[in-house]
Amino acid sequence: MPDLFLLLLGFVFTVSSISYLALGQRQRDVVLGRLHFRRRRATGALTPPRSLSPSKKEKIPAAVPTVDFRELYPPSRRFTLPEIDSKVRPVLAASDDEEAIDDRPCVPLDECVDEEERSKFFTPTAFSLEEVVALGDFPDYAGLSGVPLPAACPEFDINKALPRPYRPFRWSYHQTMSLMKMDPDYWLELENTYVKRIRQREELFAKYGEAVLQSLPGSEMACKELMEMCLQFLCARYPHYFRLDTEKMVFYNRILNTETHIKSMPPLHVILHNIPEDFGIMLRDPETGLYCFRAGLICSSLGWNVGTKIGMKLHEIHQPIPDYKEKMQFSMDRYFAKKPTDKPIQRGSWGLEIDEPLFMPPGDPHEKLRDVQDPEYDISRCNLRVDWQTLRRLPLSAAVIFNFKALFTPVENFRNEPYIPSLCLKVLREGKKNLMEYKNTWHTEHCVIPALEAYEQEQVAKGLIPKDWDVHTLDDAPFYPGWEEMWHKAQGF
Repeated sequence: MPDLFLLLLGFVFTVSSISYLALGQRQRDVVLGRLHFRRRRATGALTPPRSLSPSKKEKIPAAVPTVDFRELYPPSRRFTLPEIDSKVRPVLAASDDEEAIDDRPCVPLDECVDEEERSKFFTPTAFSLEEVVALGDFPDYAGLSGVPLPAACPEFDINKALPRPYRPFRWSYHQTMSLMKMDPDYWLELENTYVKRIRQREELFAKYGEAVLQSLPGSEMACKELMEMCLQFLCARYPHYFRLDTEKMVFYNRILNTETHIKSMPPLHVILHNIPEDFGIMLRDPETGLYCFRAGLICSSLGWNVGTKIGMKLHEIHQPIPDYKEKMQFSMDRYFAKKPTDKPIQRGSWGLEIDEPLFMPPGDPHEKLRDVQDPEYDISRCNLRVDWQTLRRLPLSAAVIFNFKALFTPVENFRNEPYIPSLCLKVLREGKKNLMEYKNTWHTEHCVIPALEAYEQEQVAKGLIPKDWDVHTLDDAPFYPGWEEMWHKAQGF
């Protein structure tokens, strides 16, 4: 399985639009730049294209090395404040001079701001720290972000729940990412492995500590905001399993039969004990305008961990990638700089695994399985691993959040999924050599390919697919025809 931060590279690079290459920005003068003051622009970010072919090389402007990302900000969300909470109106009245806001410095990357200084510092989405404090705990994040809370799902049964059957196979297969707008109902997705995964993640943290969970100074606001948004989501989506008492500040989890006292536990620990999802928190450095990995809870990485990436800027994380600086860095940094809060996006990456490796730090014994095609393996041990990923911006702190969930499906399930065996076979047989080596499927192929060939022939014989089907990415991607009926039936509704 490729490094998930490298997948983030592909994720963001793809969503960058060629039409955005002309920035049209106004440069601040040198003095204001050195003082870290900002001249806010009314900027936005376009909805990204679904794909960008690598055969069409992006023309990087000659001025790329001199681009000042300190001038680029996401769209302001401050206009939502009067509609959100009356508690913040007195603070707004005291700091409603837009010109003054434009000339105030951004929140420092790694320092706490004294209480008396809060009105002087603004987040990249144009909220003053004083306004953030006035909003208090668990404000209306749906209104602040522009992303609605999920609809309640009363028929959801955690014991029967299955993840949606993500099959992100594509043909032609190249470095083009298949993107989806985030469905607000499926930012965080629970399924019948919930209890097992929570316990597994708690054990990983107990064993590896800062290799799976860290937060650097300056990330406190973002960690709290992320935790509160996650708990609001769970309570809205699964109200028969989760409840939040904002007076006592206790989160009730009826699946685990636990009570989490929110004020007595760091925010990422609250997430660790309740949400089986990984999160990387990226914050803007006002010195450069670039984004840095400042906090994370990641228990599903293969070949890397939080401890090896924490504190790095995006280009430092991706330094090993050939031609990254010349071909990708500008687009990636620009997309992060301008990403709005109300346009979260999702995608899936995939790999084939023996068993279910969830966390594999460098040197883990499971790595050795990838070096051989063991004749003792059979298809019953082969699984599709899909990392379903989301990229979104938090409204108050303006942190960019990369979160993902590892989902395992037996390859044997493909037998009843129209077109999936044929698509997977095409990629395994004819995929570009360097991409397939990067995906690291070889150690499973002696089991998987014969099984997929048999499934394909069976589907043709049953009339599920045409005999002469010209293999291509499905219209229902990342799903397959008829998936929803089969998915509901398997869960009993």
